[in-house]
Amino acid sequence: MKIHFIRFSDKAVLPERKHFNDTGADIYMPYNGIVPPHSVQVCPLGFGIDLPDGLNAYIQERTSIAKQGIHVHHCAIDAGYKGEIHMIVNNPTDNQFVYHEGDRIGYLVITPCIYADYTEDMGEERGSGAFGSTGK
Repeated sequence: MKIHFIRFSDKAVLPERKHFNDTGADIYMPYNGIVPPHSVQVCPLGFGIDLPDGLNAYIQERTSIAKQGIHVHHCAIDAGYKGEIHMIVNNPTDNQFVYHEGDRIGYLVITPCIYADYTEDMGEERGSGAFGSTGK
């Protein structure tokens, strides 16, 4: 499957899958930046994608970033969204997180999406006991 890449910055680099069976494609940072300790930063990636209906995407952190304690929020990128993609980076550590142009911080993951029709008819009632409500 081919996904159309939309360039918003001259520094944007096409996401790249290193191996044919990798779940995600590496995302290259188009700019240098710093995420201060105990903060969240929205990082523009300089590109968008044109997803067909029935697919969505999200960004997840690479393992090498996760082991530093850095998190990337897994926000949905809907098929209808054609704007620039941003990565939301959370730095809960006591150290600043520095990234440079060309660094690979996240993976772009594309997944199938089911479009549900919602109804108020709940059918058979199970109750509202929540966690462990069946006694197990």
